Amino acid sequence: MRHLIDPMDLSVEEIDEILNLADDIIAHHEKYEKVCEGKKLATLFFEPSTRTRLSFEAAMMELGGNVLGFSSSDTSSAAKGESVSDTVKVVSCYADIIAMRHPKEGAPYLASMKSDAPIINAGDGGHNHPTQTLTDLLTIRREMGRLGDLTIGFCGDLKFGRTVHSLIKAMSRYEGIRFVMISPEELEIPEYIREEVFLRNGLTYRQARTIDEVIGELNVLYMTRVQKERFFNEADYIRLKDTYILDMPKLKKADKGLRILHPLPRVNEISVEVDDDERACYFRQALNGKYVRMALIMKMLGLEVQ
Repeated sequence: MRHLIDPMDLSVEEIDEILNLADDIIAHHEKYEKVCEGKKLATLFFEPSTRTRLSFEAAMMELGGNVLGFSSSDTSSAAKGESVSDTVKVVSCYADIIAMRHPKEGAPYLASMKSDAPIINAGDGGHNHPTQTLTDLLTIRREMGRLGDLTIGFCGDLKFGRTVHSLIKAMSRYEGIRFVMISPEELEIPEYIREEVFLRNGLTYRQARTIDEVIGELNVLYMTRVQKERFFNEADYIRLKDTYILDMPKLKKADKGLRILHPLPRVNEISVEVDDDERACYFRQALNGKYVRMALIMKMLGLEVQ
């Protein structure tokens, strides 16, 4: 039995297998409609989620399986003081596989030590979000035709964004990746990413303060929200917030082959006028999340189409 806590738990070869399976599910959806008959997925979401929870549930149902679980800690025995370990130990008696989101870093790892069913980390605090990373990798590969030899820009909250941290770690294993970090000083990538990913692997990155100065160099732009609550004073937030809004004037400087990703939810960091541009692929990205989770569930349960 294996768990998926960190995107680095998967080898590049295993990631390729999952992405290839997701591509086949997209192309031949009818082949997979009964592969999880008799199987149950538990979604244990100790903090709110829309896309991740519903895409897991849709993935399992489209594989012919069933779903149980909760969408908030308030509706679980956690509200009575039950530990994560006890919750997971009990739920693993009822389900074949568990997708778990928790606000505290390391909670899914703790759960994996007690569970009798495979655990998939569906996001833990500001740490990891491996299934979003698989979604991002599938989207980049389908849009660009490759996962190597790309210049990828990360924009917005790079300090606390778990989707950013997970994708940086995953992309660092592919050849010819050039990283551009676009953020205010207050929200630069954390030290552990600099040390564990860039320094340890001998990788370099470029730091930029505005989208305009680098957008023309990028193959992929990964947008995230600049969050008001991360600033020490409101004046700094007001001064900087519009700098990190992607709109059509900024896109005039971009290549026609640029692809724009966003893990969602969006607030105002991408203007709605960008949605109709062919370079915007964040809604296709959300759909890809369902297919990659279908592939992951199959792999973790050891299931194949007969």
